[in-house]
Amino acid sequence: MIAAEDKSVLEHDTTKSVAADCVPRTIGPMPEYDTRTLFDGGREIVIRHAGAAYRMKITKQGKLILNK
Repeated sequence: MIAAEDKSVLEHDTTKSVAADCVPRTIGPMPEYDTRTLFDGGREIVIRHAGAAYRMKITKQGKLILNK
């Protein structure tokens, strides 16, 4: 959940050139996903975004790496 003092960071600032679809429309709970659910016991998944495939991997050290 976003703290009240952090909400101002997410508000649209018209002085900056930011694409309209990059600015959150509403403030609310951010979706949260557990890697155990996403990876279903594996160490690598494919995420599709804007027609491109991205690979997310869990390293031997337990960190996440995202590659296009």
